[in-house]
Amino acid sequence: MDEISESALPFPHRAGNLLAIHYFVVWEKHDGKTEQHLSWARKLYKYMTPYVSKNPRATYLNFRDLDIGINEDDGETTSTCDNVQQPSIWGPKYFKNNFEKLIMVKTLVDPTNFFTNEQSIPPLLLN
Repeated sequence: MDEISESALPFPHRAGNLLAIHYFVVWEKHDGKTEQHLSWARKLYKYMTPYVSKNPRATYLNFRDLDIGINEDDGETTSTCDNVQQPSIWGPKYFKNNFEKLIMVKTLVDPTNFFTNEQSIPPLLLN
């Protein structure tokens, strides 16, 4: 993995990563125990904190973690940003130093933010 530079691909988690831990909990939505299940998962996540990456704690894009932050929803799509304050909370955890470069690519390729989700890379507002 470390033969390819972190800046060569959008997904920078290459050198020095020994493991990828995926916390995954499944439950029946109608069982009335959603908060209990989420609490259990968050306790496990907190318990593991001393044993995982930190400063910042990193995550792999396919292991989405909405607890680390989401974009504001404008009712139709994820908001287009004129700055990157909000996405900067979670963006570097997924993309490390590639985040700003990916914002520029998103701005050029998808300026209307058609491809969007709670943690999608936002395009910059261009005047």
